[in-house]
Amino acid sequence: MSDRTPRPRRTWARAGTRTRRRIAGFVALGVALLAVGGIYAVAQPTPQVAASQDTALVREGQTLFDNSCITCHGSNLQGVVGRGPSLIGVGQASVYFQVSTGRMPLKVQGAQAERGKSEFDPAQIDALGAYIQANGGGPTVPAATDEELIGSDLGRGGELFRLNCAQCHNFTGRGGALSSGKFAPVLDPANPHQIYAAMLSGPGNMPTFADSQLTPEEKRDVIGYIKSVGSGGDSVGVNPGGNGLGGFGPVPEGLVAFFVGLAALIGISLWIGSRQ
Repeated sequence: MSDRTPRPRRTWARAGTRTRRRIAGFVALGVALLAVGGIYAVAQPTPQVAASQDTALVREGQTLFDNSCITCHGSNLQGVVGRGPSLIGVGQASVYFQVSTGRMPLKVQGAQAERGKSEFDPAQIDALGAYIQANGGGPTVPAATDEELIGSDLGRGGELFRLNCAQCHNFTGRGGALSSGKFAPVLDPANPHQIYAAMLSGPGNMPTFADSQLTPEEKRDVIGYIKSVGSGGDSVGVNPGGNGLGGFGPVPEGLVAFFVGLAALIGISLWIGSRQ
């Protein structure tokens, strides 16, 4: 008869292996959940409507809106037929452009609003923009200084301006007439923030240029080009070839060359006739 006692070592080893497998499974599950959460946090799109707008600033903007804008744009930004369009989706960029340039509040009904002196100071414009942004959403102008919005690649800026803007604003931003009494304004008085806001919001007949069409860097280069050829406002014009002739491009330059050449030909003809 054997007096051997059972040895549970294999049973203990199997139990330890199962425990380690369970712990490893829990750890793997935790890592996977953290990874999924991180990917979701990174990939989740940022909402256009700012949920964390400063409450006091938004409240001040609502007061200004109720006193100056509600008659034409409605109590819920929905617009009023025959008076003013909806402001839902226009964003802080449109508010900044229209109000800082004095186009809004509208003073005189016409084919389009013209630039004038703003009725609001910068703090009030910020408050109005915060209120519209918080309740309607839309594009916003970057928080940067004027100098930071002026790009340095003037060659690329000039090419993009000629492709997208020159047909209305002329080659050097002198503006021009459009149909039905409308016009593309001269760009000299506009500061970099106003030009950037116009590209985002598309006032009047102007198309909008989202970041998918013109990147922020390209927008800055366009602004740099506009400021380099301007003759007033926030910049001093550069005319390395001599007199800019108003900056209207090749048409007046061609006319001047034509008349100078014609006068020279007439003078030479008279001189030859007098010699004979």
